[in-house]
Amino acid sequence: MTVLDHTSTSTSTSTSTSTSTSTSTPAPARPAASPAVVAAAARGATKTYGSGDTQVVALAGVDVDFEAARFTAVMGPSGSGKSTLMHCMAGLDRLSAGSVTVGGVDVTAASERELTLLRRDRLGFVFQAFNLVPTLSALENITLPITLARRRPDQAWIDTVVETVGLTHRLGHRPGQLSGGQQQRVAVARALATRPEIVFADEPTGNLDSATGAEILAFMRHAVRDLGQTIVMVTHDPVAASYAHRVVFLADGRVRDELLAPTPDAVIDHMRRLGGR
Repeated sequence: MTVLDHTSTSTSTSTSTSTSTSTSTPAPARPAASPAVVAAAARGATKTYGSGDTQVVALAGVDVDFEAARFTAVMGPSGSGKSTLMHCMAGLDRLSAGSVTVGGVDVTAASERELTLLRRDRLGFVFQAFNLVPTLSALENITLPITLARRRPDQAWIDTVVETVGLTHRLGHRPGQLSGGQQQRVAVARALATRPEIVFADEPTGNLDSATGAEILAFMRHAVRDLGQTIVMVTHDPVAASYAHRVVFLADGRVRDELLAPTPDAVIDHMRRLGGR
């Protein structure tokens, strides 16, 4: 997998042409950079549907890591396997072969009950369809995962999330009384309410206008930067992808490239090259 590194490679100057005295003090060695913490990983991830002549290969041996406290976007042409990868990473679908780990848990080997607990207690989800319960208020939708788990909410954390997404004065409203952008804010707040180890977002701005989508993406970036959240987002939008720290590109069920510190133009260029393949 190609990594586009934005740091330049400097020329080594360790061989000196001068004659230094033996009493010179060597410069202290620079400490090694701390290794990145991996929040979720896939190894040889393969997913097929059907068999024989009708078999469709959605994932064809994907190897990828998603770092903790980072915002990663996953992109690719239609049918590239990006949504399938996210669903398998989140335990919403089963791999045909290979493995997935999330927070040290082997998702591939987990039972249905273990997956249910993993999704409830350690993962957050944001989808293009807001998936709110229409009979519940905004606050009740936000705290629903905590209620289902029969846990006491961390009120200080809930207040922080609610204030950050700008819903303080809308908590008593039901989804039908909220705009699309406000409903997605509720969905994002619900995903963060349990302090999940990782949030999986599938086209979270797909049903929003560009201005509202930008607000949601800015909040997600803020959640990573200031709240230490880890987010993996599937998107087809180069502008949305530019809010991420890193973009992973899929084509034909395989990881083909990645881009660090993306800009919309750089993402478009990569997508064009993938289309050429």
